[in-house]
Amino acid sequence: MTIPPILPLARYRLSFRAAVDLRLPAYTGSAWRGAFGRALKHLVYITDEPSCSSCPFYRSCIYPDLFETPPDPSVGKLSKYSAAPHPYLLIPDDCHGRVVAGRTLTVDVHLFGHGNRHLPYVIHALHQAGQRGLGRDRGALELLGVAQADGEDWRPIHAPGGDLNPLPPTVPVTPPCPERLTLRLLTPLRLNSENRLVSQDRFRFHHLFSSLLRRISLLTAFHTDNPLETDFAGLTRAAHAVELSHARLRWHEWVRFSSRQDTLVKMGGLIGEIGLEGADLEPFWPYLWLGQWTHAGKGAVMGLGRYRIDA
Repeated sequence: MTIPPILPLARYRLSFRAAVDLRLPAYTGSAWRGAFGRALKHLVYITDEPSCSSCPFYRSCIYPDLFETPPDPSVGKLSKYSAAPHPYLLIPDDCHGRVVAGRTLTVDVHLFGHGNRHLPYVIHALHQAGQRGLGRDRGALELLGVAQADGEDWRPIHAPGGDLNPLPPTVPVTPPCPERLTLRLLTPLRLNSENRLVSQDRFRFHHLFSSLLRRISLLTAFHTDNPLETDFAGLTRAAHAVELSHARLRWHEWVRFSSRQDTLVKMGGLIGEIGLEGADLEPFWPYLWLGQWTHAGKGAVMGLGRYRIDA
């Protein structure tokens, strides 16, 4: 019997207007994540400690909870992990290159489980990040408003200077498993197997599913009151037997600059589509469906590993 994961989540969309002309990199997920982290840390920084881990407020501070996410030492089975998956991810729009003053840009934020309690800080930090500027030119961005996904619609929940009225997070409803589906990779999917990145020639279904199973199970364990309990070994073995009906994948290279490492970091991955069909999809379907909001693979927090299912 398949036990579906229970992961409450909410999706928010922040709209900004470019205050001046600016130039943005080809993919701004990394830039937004870095700007968000710096603004959030500045917002809550109250001591002179050189690092978060040495701060007496480390276990109760919003910054490490969102941006470093230390495991709770009281949860024995999670103590082996040095870090938990972050309870958020960012999805910038595809606006890049030269952006003229007055143009509108959007950034979607997904918050998972208990991460939703930090929504006011997330909005305020991203607001400040926009004011401080993004991209090589550090062009300022003015927050216009925040909307929240309500089914297929986007409902306004906040405007600068006004109240914040979010809807409660919900658990995505999983539809019946289709007989066949196409999974379209929208941003680079970076998967590791045997200490190597999975290329288009090596890709198999179990590479994707194992990444999803691990990510979703850890999100529920660290950020909800309903940790996933299922037959992990059995699902993993069964995933090795699933064949793709088709695979049209290619490697898309992307390089980002890491200010922390002061160097360029390769973040390329797979894009394209894969096809799946057959009755043996049923055990994996809840994870595949939910993965559209959690993403998969390395760099999910900055919007990588994003996909859409066409059934």
